Amino acid sequence: MVAASRAASTREQKYEVFRALHERAGIFVIPNPWDAGSARILTALGFEALATTSAGYAFSAGRPDEVSALTREGLLENAKAIVEATHLPVSADMQNGFGQAPEACAEMVRLAAGVGLAGGSIEDATEDPKAPIYELKLAVERVAAAAEAARACHFMLTARAENYLHGRADLDDTVRRLQAFAEAGADVLYAPGLPSMDAIRRVCASVAPKPVNVLMGRSADTYSLEE
Repeated sequence: MVAASRAASTREQKYEVFRALHERAGIFVIPNPWDAGSARILTALGFEALATTSAGYAFSAGRPDEVSALTREGLLENAKAIVEATHLPVSADMQNGFGQAPEACAEMVRLAAGVGLAGGSIEDATEDPKAPIYELKLAVERVAAAAEAARACHFMLTARAENYLHGRADLDDTVRRLQAFAEAGADVLYAPGLPSMDAIRRVCASVAPKPVNVLMGRSADTYSLEE
């Protein structure tokens, strides 16, 4: 019981550190370890927080980065190994919550907090090639359920709008989704694959003052931290 209480306290402290990183002025860089070894290396390099990567985990296991190729248990086991390898707060790529229903997203948050994670992301992708993105109403309900669970267990929730990763280059719809996710209670907003700095600026302005995560490396464009 004492050990469990100490672990919870440590996770609470990491959550507070992680929240403070998002609330301070400016930006911070959060790299993606794919296992315990890479987490230790990135910690030693001086980063302030880490974020798991479903792609990194999947590729290291010789699998595609798809919910159908992974299991919730396997993803959480990978995340737990990373948490235990570092003193830094860790956020997890939780895919789409491994279920369509809002309660599946809430349960994913609770399980993620249970393995020591300070935060995590839920995406609006369905894994159905015929309808790759959840209809907005359901997507918002999923975020709202995850956000309620996140508030209950002190967990930073990132809501992801996946249009650009699924051939839907619609910035207006992406902004509309992110704004709805912010209103539903997400702490951080994220639209991976944005095509330009102008698009990034528009997204940031549309959900301000909430923080925005920006993915680097999917295009040939590079941006400085100052930009």
